[in-house]
Amino acid sequence: MKPAPFSYAAPASLDEALELLSRHGSGAKLMAGGQSLMPMMNLRLARPEVVIDLNRIPDLSHWHRDDLGIRIGALARQRLLEEAGGPAASLPLLAAAIRHVGHVATRSRGTIGGSLAHADPAAELPCCMLALDATMVARSTRGERTIAATEFFTGLFATALAPDEILCEIRLPHPQGRSGASFVEISRRPGDFAMVGVASTLQLAADRTIRAASLALAGVGATPVRMPEAEAALIGQAAGEDAWAASGRTVACSISPTSDLHATAAYRCRIAAVLTERALAQACRMALKGAS
Repeated sequence: MKPAPFSYAAPASLDEALELLSRHGSGAKLMAGGQSLMPMMNLRLARPEVVIDLNRIPDLSHWHRDDLGIRIGALARQRLLEEAGGPAASLPLLAAAIRHVGHVATRSRGTIGGSLAHADPAAELPCCMLALDATMVARSTRGERTIAATEFFTGLFATALAPDEILCEIRLPHPQGRSGASFVEISRRPGDFAMVGVASTLQLAADRTIRAASLALAGVGATPVRMPEAEAALIGQAAGEDAWAASGRTVACSISPTSDLHATAAYRCRIAAVLTERALAQACRMALKGAS
């Protein structure tokens, strides 16, 4: 199919893009990589009056590391997370997750911010940002505001961004202490969205007890889902199979997935438990390896 008629704008600056978005509001769609928007427009699931192409804006593709953490511009391509010396060198969770995102061709065009703003609940990067306690920076003609990842994903393909806001930057804290991370998923084919995905981080004390943990799941709800009950139960526990198994059981009892063409709800609950155990075990191995 072909998209419905639309106007096209290619602003050369962020201020110009914000002015256009303020003028057109919900009648506009922002285009970054276009990996999701173009198919939706071709199928006429999206019918914007105007497409605002952000790709000519030079100051949204940056990334840098400072004392507070890592900052990544929303237009940075997903392939950045695969580059040696890139931001994922300090954030092993992103390094583990990015190879599950589509294929090389789509990662070369798709943007990190675009994936977050699209907010597919089965996508890998939104799940990781939830586990990493990321902060999103949004801009509009009214000013700038920050949104915690826990508040950013509000529903199926929905975020806390206002119609006149652009996601400009993602801020991520540095991992602390003896830490490790892992991302595991199950999908029908490599590159497909996850039927279930699990992002985990662990920080170990000197006696190998668990000092801090985070768990987030993809594919089990209308948004990526954080698991605070399972995280809290891990604190102070000895790192090992018993702790991982208990977390898997807690996760399976805490989620309420739905059935679809790809998997039943019961299957997703069972796989969530198994993948949680695997993710925590892998994160622990990384933490112990880094401490040796």
